[in-house]
Amino acid sequence: MKASELRDKTDEELRQMEEELKRKLMDLRFQLAMGKLKNTAQIKMVKRDIARIKTILRERELGIRR
Repeated sequence: MKASELRDKTDEELRQMEEELKRKLMDLRFQLAMGKLKNTAQIKMVKRDIARIKTILRERELGIRR
């Protein structure tokens, strides 16, 4: 997901997405541990999406505009 797409969402939507992605990350880690995960790159992508969301929320908190 691109940062520009995330910037169009409200804070509440971003927090909800963050929670969903954290759950997805946990599921992916369980699948990896069980040997059922075929595309391990998904873990990296989910982590990056979470980081993007956290960055945008922090920018808004500090009043930084981009």
